[in-house]
Amino acid sequence: MRTLVESNASAVLVIPGADPAGPDWPGQGCCEARVVTPEGDVLLLVPAASPAARAAAHARDGDLAAVMEITDVAPVAVPHRVRGRARVTGWLTPVSGGEWAARTRLRAERHPSGPLPGPAWTPLRLEVGEGWIGDLRGEGHVEPDEFAAASPDPLARHEAELLQHLAAAHDDLLRGLCSFPDERGRACEVREAVVPVALDRFGLRVRFRTGGRIFDALFDFPRPVRDVSGLRRAIRALFEAGSAS
Repeated sequence: MRTLVESNASAVLVIPGADPAGPDWPGQGCCEARVVTPEGDVLLLVPAASPAARAAAHARDGDLAAVMEITDVAPVAVPHRVRGRARVTGWLTPVSGGEWAARTRLRAERHPSGPLPGPAWTPLRLEVGEGWIGDLRGEGHVEPDEFAAASPDPLARHEAELLQHLAAAHDDLLRGLCSFPDERGRACEVREAVVPVALDRFGLRVRFRTGGRIFDALFDFPRPVRDVSGLRRAIRALFEAGSAS
């Protein structure tokens, strides 16, 4: 959930009594930027004319309930592209432009052209009360202290580029992964397509299509990788093992 919140995945902010899809919501969805503080709060930069900004400005302190709904979509062309959803429930309060700048200064390299609060933007704080995550690995509830203590996946900022590269340039190696036997000792036969659909510190998930049947296979790394260098070694070892099977 921490990875999705800090990613660029599509999000919608739902506030009781406000319509985020209405004509006064200027096409920005949830927000232009999201930042998680060390305390586990989520700072949001929303359009100043949005229902969220107006409601937060007139709400009593900490009394505005809100739900941020995030949808994670695979960055490659693949059937059933939605990989996961997250929901963060909490309370919205206004944040000063100075606090937003201080909180985001450490992320300047990651978002060098990110917007700054001004007449068109309003920074808000979402104090997390409860979270839920459902993705390709499963689903479950997340407590605020768990969310605050978690770290985003170290490969998240590189995942889209890496998956697109694998899909465009390494179809033969991906097909070789089908030589690994399943739990019944049988290898699959890919006649149609194979697409890498997800990548994180724990492993690579590949979607196979053969004979009209679509299925996923998860290839776990021997140990979680910490950076891109470790990922290259893990991917190379995985492909070599597939070629030798």
